[in-house]
Amino acid sequence: MTQEIAVAVLGGSGFYEMPGLSDVDDVEVETPFGKPSDVIRVGTLEGRRVAFLARHGPGHRYLPGEIPQRANFWALKSLGVRRVVGVSAVGSLREDYRPGHMVVPDQLIDRTLGCRADTFFGNGIVGHVSMADPFCGELREMLLEAARRGGNSVHGGGSYIVIEGPAFGTRAESELYRSWGASVVGMTAIPEAKLAREAEMSYALLTAVTDYDSWHDTEADVDAATVFAVLQQNVDRSRRAISEIARMLPEDGSGGGTTALDSAVVTAPGAISRETRERLGPILKRWIGGHGI
Repeated sequence: MTQEIAVAVLGGSGFYEMPGLSDVDDVEVETPFGKPSDVIRVGTLEGRRVAFLARHGPGHRYLPGEIPQRANFWALKSLGVRRVVGVSAVGSLREDYRPGHMVVPDQLIDRTLGCRADTFFGNGIVGHVSMADPFCGELREMLLEAARRGGNSVHGGGSYIVIEGPAFGTRAESELYRSWGASVVGMTAIPEAKLAREAEMSYALLTAVTDYDSWHDTEADVDAATVFAVLQQNVDRSRRAISEIARMLPEDGSGGGTTALDSAVVTAPGAISRETRERLGPILKRWIGGHGI
């Protein structure tokens, strides 16, 4: 694979493959955090190299809290990926964000239960990345434009509430989140956003509304059957948007990425053990190089 990967796509519920990829390589990556969700499929889409990974694994076998997210992001970083687009199904907490619409959120509220491995730090290195703005603004704008070019009804902005799952929320929780002014609710954006920031990767979400969660007076309460009934048309819309964003990115895969670790790592470089540097090799490579270690 000589051409740089322009973007990696994390496919969510129903989005298990990326039609249109040519010159495909299925890449298996061993990581210190176990195996990724699946092989990483790298191919050409609209003249750009694109990596695709089904976050729930083949046959949708991982619960949101079981997804090997650290392995996924370590593997993508090791392949040189600098931009990641997560595609996921969400419930709407707003009347105007209707089933079938797409949303590119700009904020996150973490309501997971602390059971998910959500950091590369620890075991010999301490860091605190900034999460004030959890998504890459440039990539968000590209996603919005790509979704619009694909003929979708798309909304820019709004807070995504991340719940632990796997059960959907209660009516009281749905009303609570609405009172907070949140826009959509889902289960996978954490720890993705945190790990992407620690790995210095630009990250943004393209979400597809499947239901009104549990708050709506006239719509059915959310259940898995309802979600998956709406999913296929949403997946087709998401695929069109990904094709559009591929056209918008530089052909050589340049750009993207961050320098988040420059203001995050607080451990003295000389105090970071060789074992830690090897374990986090792709994650720390740029930062370590800048410190000459």
